[in-house]
Amino acid sequence: MVKRIELRLIGSLLCVLMASMSPSARAESTRPQESDYYRIVTITTSQASDSRAKNWKPAPDSLALEASGLAALDDSRLAVAIRKGEVWILSNVYDDPPSKVTYHRFASGLHEPLGLLLHQGSLLTMQRTEMTRLIDNDHDNTCDEYQTVATGWGVTGNYHEYAFGPEVDRTGNLWMTLNLGLGLKNDQKSLAITNSKLNVTQGLWRGWGMVVTPDGDLKPMCAGMRSPSGLGANLEGDVFYTDQQGNWVATNSLHQLRSGAFFHHPDSLASVEQPGSTIKPIDEIPDGVTFPEATKKLSILKPPAVWLPYKKVGQSATDIMVDGSDGKFGPFSGQLFVGEFTQSSINRVFLEKIDGEYQGACFPFREGFASAVLRLEQGNDGSVFVGLSNRGWSSLGPASYGLQRLVWTQKIPFEIKEMRAQPDGFELVFTKPVQHDSASKIGSFHLTSHTYRYHSQYGSDELQEQSHTIKSAEVSEDGLRVRLRIESLRELFVHSLNASGVRSADGEPLLHTNAYYTLNKIPASDR
Repeated sequence: MVKRIELRLIGSLLCVLMASMSPSARAESTRPQESDYYRIVTITTSQASDSRAKNWKPAPDSLALEASGLAALDDSRLAVAIRKGEVWILSNVYDDPPSKVTYHRFASGLHEPLGLLLHQGSLLTMQRTEMTRLIDNDHDNTCDEYQTVATGWGVTGNYHEYAFGPEVDRTGNLWMTLNLGLGLKNDQKSLAITNSKLNVTQGLWRGWGMVVTPDGDLKPMCAGMRSPSGLGANLEGDVFYTDQQGNWVATNSLHQLRSGAFFHHPDSLASVEQPGSTIKPIDEIPDGVTFPEATKKLSILKPPAVWLPYKKVGQSATDIMVDGSDGKFGPFSGQLFVGEFTQSSINRVFLEKIDGEYQGACFPFREGFASAVLRLEQGNDGSVFVGLSNRGWSSLGPASYGLQRLVWTQKIPFEIKEMRAQPDGFELVFTKPVQHDSASKIGSFHLTSHTYRYHSQYGSDELQEQSHTIKSAEVSEDGLRVRLRIESLRELFVHSLNASGVRSADGEPLLHTNAYYTLNKIPASDR
């Protein structure tokens, strides 16, 4: 009886408290959360005292699961490369809760593998000095043959000379990306090559994207990378990489890999005169101009498909994963998901082609992982495995490393699903029908644009910011699309949209109100 009275009193107090709150405060208290739609399941992390340990089986004491490569094997197993040079097979990883996970070491003795790919029945990984195939000849679940697939790039011993991959494209090429060495010392410079015209020194092919062809040939393809830690293909088989902010790199970015392209960083041009280079020698690099100006001065400089504005959409972009689940991971089938190191989160990217070149928009997606998100892999059920490791740099979250899984709850979030360029504005596509009154008001939207400086300094502020007048907002009959007509769009500028005034047909606010479209090319006509 006493307990019932106490519960009534608590309920009454809550009602009084809610009544005393302003309407905006009440709305905020019931605002949808990311976890309502995408739930994080911890498989294992470095935090053995985690409060969720009741339904969670930690890895063996000797195993620091700094997940640096992931490959889904079947409906119960996942291969995990770790940075200290091993590959482990984890079973029962789809169990929820994951209380029956088992760990089996498959391979060892590798040099910091930073990628893993199931390819033609065996696993491929990138070591610092080679691409390696891991073969289990006697089918005892342990690698007994380490086969060199490719080698032939420079390794001077610099700590920053990471090698990432592989990823397969539509024609069967295996792509890799090679990090620049940073701060090469004298003994390291003696193992590097120099471009005297540009006064840059790097190990051979450092800062390049390379392929191993189906015939086994190693070929350099494109240059200008600083720290290209993310690699992934879309459903069409085109391959992309992410780069991280630094000198010559204004902010994090997403690029399509293709032959003959140059992206940002001149240090990679140390190799431009080597046999096999797909880029002609360059005499001068513009320094200290805006990025649109730089593309005019340097014709081979290719803008990213998407800029990821600093802090707004991450601080250190990592892996790329396409949602190929055909709806098992929610309403974003075919879109790319990009890992984020510092903020321990995942962002989302929508791409479209204008005049044969990719461009598109990025959106926040899911934060709150236990450590830096280094690798992403979609499981056979559509859920996403998230490999964690923050070695060398700090990140949000209580753990240093681990493995988590992101599971769609079957609820559809109210989001801007797509942001498409039009000759005089943008078309927004939503995951749910919008409330006509809110979405047709131009005051529900705010749009600005900015660019960056291309220079030898670290990163760039957002430059030449400008607000744009929204002339009209037209809602489609089904409520899923809104056509914004905008004054004075600017090519090669990022257009930042805030749609906080929009509500769904049932009154729900957007889960994420901001979108950032990299408008490299304004379409010539409505598509």
